[in-house]
Amino acid sequence: MPRDTLDEISDENLLVLYANGDPDAARLLTARLAPRALGYAARLLADRAEAEDVTQEALLRLWKIAPDWRRGEAQVSTWLYRVVTNLCTDLRRARGRRGAVGLDDAPEVAGGARSAEAGLIEADRMAALDAALGQLSDRQRQAVILRHIEGLSNPEIGAIMGLGVEAVESLTARGKRALAAVLAGRKAELGYEGDMEDEA
Repeated sequence: MPRDTLDEISDENLLVLYANGDPDAARLLTARLAPRALGYAARLLADRAEAEDVTQEALLRLWKIAPDWRRGEAQVSTWLYRVVTNLCTDLRRARGRRGAVGLDDAPEVAGGARSAEAGLIEADRMAALDAALGQLSDRQRQAVILRHIEGLSNPEIGAIMGLGVEAVESLTARGKRALAAVLAGRKAELGYEGDMEDEA
């Protein structure tokens, strides 16, 4: 099937096409889903190599269930986030909670015409955010990342985490408060010294 035609097909239909033997469908679906799954896993684990392993395992599981996929029961992306969440939870339990995140573990910042100083500030901010996320409970961290970093809706998060919308809202709110408390004393250090006060 021509690639521009595949670009217009839903994730679910691509999965069905893959199950029916279309390798282009698998490549396109991987290109769509893998970056988001990897970013999510990297934030949950604070370890890029482990996140790559988790993403690969989650996608392998997706390919294995493709022939048995039941249309209309769940979105493919929601299913994948749930598998990534479970794999990350299992991995974190196996290796114990991890402490602070180093700069090498911070997500890469997209290139552009920014100065080296701006790049370092952004890297420091991302490392601080990742370290602060690491101090949240697993469930709060998952809810905050899915809502505020991945941009998913509360019903989508509920489907991924097996929770009701109110529970997701509560987890997200508690997680945001905990993050604010952890980062409160670091505004000046992270280059935010005038941001909040100027808005008041």
